[in-house]
Amino acid sequence: MTTEFILLRHGETEWNALGRLQGHLNSMLSREGQRQAEALAARLATLPFQALYSSDLDRAVQTASCIAARTGHDVQRDARLRERGLGVLEGLTRAEAGQRHPAVFAAYTEGHADYVVPEGESASQRLRLALHCLEELGARHPGARVVVVTHGGLLSALLRHCLGIPAAAPRAFSVLNAGWNQFDLHEGSLRMVTWGDVSHLRALSLDDT
Repeated sequence: MTTEFILLRHGETEWNALGRLQGHLNSMLSREGQRQAEALAARLATLPFQALYSSDLDRAVQTASCIAARTGHDVQRDARLRERGLGVLEGLTRAEAGQRHPAVFAAYTEGHADYVVPEGESASQRLRLALHCLEELGARHPGARVVVVTHGGLLSALLRHCLGIPAAAPRAFSVLNAGWNQFDLHEGSLRMVTWGDVSHLRALSLDDT
C-alpha cells in the first residue's frame, strides 16, 4: 500500500530573514512565518489526513501547532525529522561562518554527503535518520495521508535521494518556507510527486539559501 506524505517546510523564522544558519538551534517564526503557517493550516483544513508529525525543533513545532489548531490533530514530535546539525556554524551568517571557520565552511558548502561538521553531523547521517522515520511512519499508516513538518536542508536531501542528484551537485531548485511537497512511500521506495507548491501563499517565501 502507498502512504502519501505531505512534507512541509516550516514558516519563515527570524533567523531565516537574517540569513543565519540554524541547524539544531531554535529561532521563532517571524510575523511572516506565522502568516505562512496559518495559510498552510487553512489549506490543510480542507484536506483529510490521518496524522500530523513534526520535527521537535521550535520552528517546526510552531508551524505544526498552527495546523493542529485548525485540523484537530495532535502534533507528534520526532527528533529524526530535525534539520541537519551544523555544529560550530550554527547561529552564524554565511559571511560570519566563512570568516570564523573558513575551512569548515568551505567543506560544508562543497556539499559532500559524508562531511561531518565539527560538533554537528553529516548530510548522510541526517538523511538516514529521516528515511528510517518515514519508513516507520509508512508502516504505521499504510494507505493513509500523513502530514510532516520539517526543514529545508532535510527536504533538499530527500529530493536529491529520490531523483538521484549527487549531494555535491549545485542546487538547481528552491526550498521555500511553508513549501508543500508530496512524497509517496510505495513498497519501501520513496517517490517525489509534487515539489515546492506555495499556491496557498499570497507572496513567495524565502528560499533556503
